[in-house]
Amino acid sequence: MSDIYPEKPIIREKESKDNYKKTLLSMVIFVVTFYIFFSEEILFISFLLFVLFIHELGHFSFMKKFKYKHVKMLFVPLMGAFVQGKKKIYSQKESLLVVGAGPFPGIILGVILFFLFLSFKMDWLLFLAIMFFLLNIINLLPLDPLDGGQLLKLLLNKSSDLFLLIFSFISSLSLIAIGFFIDSWLMILFGFLMSFRVRKLQQSYYIRKELKSLQLNYVIDYDDLSNKDYATLKSIVLDHNPTIKKYIEMSDEDIDDIIASQVSNVLISPMNMDASKWFRLLIILLWFSSLIVPFVLFFNYEMIDFIYGLYSR
Repeated sequence: MSDIYPEKPIIREKESKDNYKKTLLSMVIFVVTFYIFFSEEILFISFLLFVLFIHELGHFSFMKKFKYKHVKMLFVPLMGAFVQGKKKIYSQKESLLVVGAGPFPGIILGVILFFLFLSFKMDWLLFLAIMFFLLNIINLLPLDPLDGGQLLKLLLNKSSDLFLLIFSFISSLSLIAIGFFIDSWLMILFGFLMSFRVRKLQQSYYIRKELKSLQLNYVIDYDDLSNKDYATLKSIVLDHNPTIKKYIEMSDEDIDDIIASQVSNVLISPMNMDASKWFRLLIILLWFSSLIVPFVLFFNYEMIDFIYGLYSR
């Protein structure tokens, strides 16, 4: 019976050979933008770029190791950086390692730099250690879309749309509140930008709720979607996107690729829940240790300095 339905569009995603050039260009734009606003803070800008690069390189390396496709690293002016990649079927264990590969090594590097500072008493070593600590501790906060938020979702195995919607909404409000508390307009702006993600998740929630009532499986890769299910999904997606629907009615252009992309965004990639309880416990221990160790070091700075000085002799 599937023959009576039109063939679904093929989404072709080509692996760009210019990803490294795009990464380099985004880094240049990132530095120039920061320099415009903080022209007297050359050391800060250099260290920030270095810390961000090391953090994202961890994500990037593990995505490459686990054969993710279309992996790319990009820097966003005045905001930060991110790494993107895709898999047809995800692994919970691999995903936990990919997420943790950014902040955990960053905290370890911070600890190493802290003890190097105790040995050589170079202020820049302490400054760099603090930057590694701050950036990675912030990233480990259990807020969406930070690494801590991703770890929490993976550990709890929470993929329900309502949970993700509420979690993202709380995360958005929390980031705005934190921004006000530490007087950071960048954090406040990031929190407000998160509200657009919340709106998108709300739309996905209603679409998937309707799909569930129709008993249509949406936890599937786009390539495995039947023509019949694609036709059903396309109709529902357009009903929930009046702007696109109106554009189709008024336009003579072929926008099948746009619609196919919208349908693909509604789908949830399957995930193998292959992380054992001991592995998840290890990730939790690493997570909490990474949050606690930097504070322990600085609260006991004088004692550690004294002990380390005796040991160095």
